[in-house]
Amino acid sequence: MQVIPPLPPAHGTREEETNSRREGRLGPTEKTVDLLLAFWGILLAAFLLLRWEMVYLVLPILWLLFVAAFFFKPSLDIEVERRVPHERFLEGSEVDIELRIRAKERIPSLKVVDDIPEGLEVVEGSSEGVFSFRPGEEKVLRYRVRVKRGIHEFNWVKMAYSDPFGFFRAEKRVELYSEIIGVPIIEEVPTPYSTKGTKITAGPLPSPRVGEGVEFHAVREYRPGDPLKIINWKATARTGEIMVNEYESERKVDVIFVVDASYAGEPVLDHMIRAAASLMLNALNTGTSFGLVLAESVPLWIRPDYGKRHFFKCIDILSTARPDKNNLISYQVEHLIKSRFPARAQLVYFSTLLTKESREALKIMAGYGYRVVVISPNPYSGVEPDSREEELALKLLSLQRKATLKKMAAYGRIIDWDVRKPLKAAIAEVAP
Repeated sequence: MQVIPPLPPAHGTREEETNSRREGRLGPTEKTVDLLLAFWGILLAAFLLLRWEMVYLVLPILWLLFVAAFFFKPSLDIEVERRVPHERFLEGSEVDIELRIRAKERIPSLKVVDDIPEGLEVVEGSSEGVFSFRPGEEKVLRYRVRVKRGIHEFNWVKMAYSDPFGFFRAEKRVELYSEIIGVPIIEEVPTPYSTKGTKITAGPLPSPRVGEGVEFHAVREYRPGDPLKIINWKATARTGEIMVNEYESERKVDVIFVVDASYAGEPVLDHMIRAAASLMLNALNTGTSFGLVLAESVPLWIRPDYGKRHFFKCIDILSTARPDKNNLISYQVEHLIKSRFPARAQLVYFSTLLTKESREALKIMAGYGYRVVVISPNPYSGVEPDSREEELALKLLSLQRKATLKKMAAYGRIIDWDVRKPLKAAIAEVAP
């Protein structure tokens, strides 16, 4: 699946176009403008008062302007490199960023500012600094950021030069792209779903279909075509009939993870994302094929597959999840069931079930005959009331939610998750 970024505007503003043309060129500062105004004021006063000796007062100013304009005029010929250890980091991790700046000319004073994405917090050092360079010299700007979940893009490095007298200034922006992906925290969790009704493929998860396997199921009479190796000789001698052993065959299960990113679940969206990522890792480790539906305004669908590459693809998609106000999950799920979902797949649905849309989606999944496990984080479990009134309101909302979950239990197995506890504890409480 490919996500195409939005196109840039066809025409920038007049101010942006002017700044683009002047980028890197030396221009006067406000201080220079003030000095020039003072210069013309002195000349005018000398002319009106016929005190021509006053002209000598402006000569030092003219000399400094001349020196600044002709001896401190770099072209900002600079090479910049940003170094990031790697692309993916767990949310909450701290990452060291290095910005290496090499100047090809002498620059007495250069301010360097790195582009910090909105989702990164600087926790040590600074993303800007002031340096002086000799020709060919390299300086390093180091700082540390804390990563949030999501895709964070660095786009540019901005440089600003000012001469030692503060008369002239030049700015230049170097396009320099880097990317950091903050992936959700993953924990070890047990498998919360059954393998009943799975597809017939050799794999590690036992399914109660009868066939060749390793787990004993029952003894039955011999049928033509049964292999000799499964004959139970003790039972045959005891009954006088040829009896054979039956085993539970090993099958792989198609699992579809459906994440409800509706705005109503915003307080616990990160918990849902972490739960989905943890169960994906569980599926990866057990060799289970899994797919993903991220129900946003435009649903993101990843078909079932195996392997680490597929796992990281799904994790990257989960990392981008944001609350959606115009959630149409019931329509999206029904469309995908009709066109994309594999038959007899196991569905794991991550939702608070607070909205009518989310509850309707569960009914649709069950209505098409799918077995559904609902991981439902309690959005009120992590809220600390500030007053007696808030405490009573939370109790009322919690009771309403319990009544809703009890009603929706007819459509799937619901795991009510208090987010203050590990997910594996919530799964263990309702383990089949």
